[in-house]
Amino acid sequence: MPGLLRGVARTAVVAGTATAVSNRVSRRQQGRWATQAAEQQPYQQPQSYQQPPPPPAPQAPPSTADEMTNKIDQLKQLGDLKAQGVLTEAEFEEQKRRLLA
Repeated sequence: MPGLLRGVARTAVVAGTATAVSNRVSRRQQGRWATQAAEQQPYQQPQSYQQPPPPPAPQAPPSTADEMTNKIDQLKQLGDLKAQGVLTEAEFEEQKRRLLA
């Protein structure tokens, strides 16, 4: 019986050590991946330091399909800037109002 108990104890120690090592390796990998992800993201200035984009020049009402397409593209760009967090909701609405005026 003592031989059996010693074998069970040894197995428990080996399994516990393997689990501890595996957990530590996982934590280190997650830390490295988080560091790499942070390094790959471009630096963005805080919102208070960013300059708002210049307002589009006032234009006459569109008279051709090309001008209408141009306005749609500008609206899409404004939407993208808002989605990226470059424009606030108020800035977006102001620029949209100017574009459609």
